[in-house]
Amino acid sequence: MKPNLLISGCLAGLPVRYDGSARPLMEHSLARWQAEGRVTVCCPETQAGLMTPRPPAEIVQGRDGAAVLDGLAEVHEATGQDVSAPFVAGAHLALAMARKHHCILALLMDGSPSCGSSFIYNGAFTGTRHAGMGVTAALLRRHGVAVYAPAQFALVAARMD
Repeated sequence: MKPNLLISGCLAGLPVRYDGSARPLMEHSLARWQAEGRVTVCCPETQAGLMTPRPPAEIVQGRDGAAVLDGLAEVHEATGQDVSAPFVAGAHLALAMARKHHCILALLMDGSPSCGSSFIYNGAFTGTRHAGMGVTAALLRRHGVAVYAPAQFALVAARMD
C-alpha cells in the first residue's frame, strides 16, 4: 500500500500564509498523488483560528517548536502578542488530520514557526534563520510522521512512489 502525505496549505496553493500569499509547489507527481486521493491539505495556523493576513510570528529567543510544545518557549507576533496557544492547537489539529487520513509523511513549508522542518527564524524579526523545527513539525515528528521541506521533494517522491 502506498503512503499518504500531509501537505502545508500554502504549498498546495491556498493563500494562507501570514501575508495572505501561497507558495504553490508545482510538481507533476504531487498533482498525481492528489488525483489518487493520497494528499491531505492542512494549514495549522488557520485551522487554529488565526486570520489571514496576520502579523508575522516567530519562536522567540532562538528556540524551536519542541521547546514551545514543552512550555519552554513562546511564539510571538511581530506586535509582541503571544500566539503560542493557537500554534500548539494548530499542531494538534494537524496531527489529528494526519492520523485520520493515515499520513505517514508530511511536506511542510520551511521557515514557518508552525511548519519549518530544517530552519525557522530566530524570534528577533530580523530575517535571521537558525536550524530548528516549527511547532507542527516537531509534534508530527514526535508522533512518527516523517517531515520534509520542499527542498527535499525528491525524498518525498521516492517514498510516495
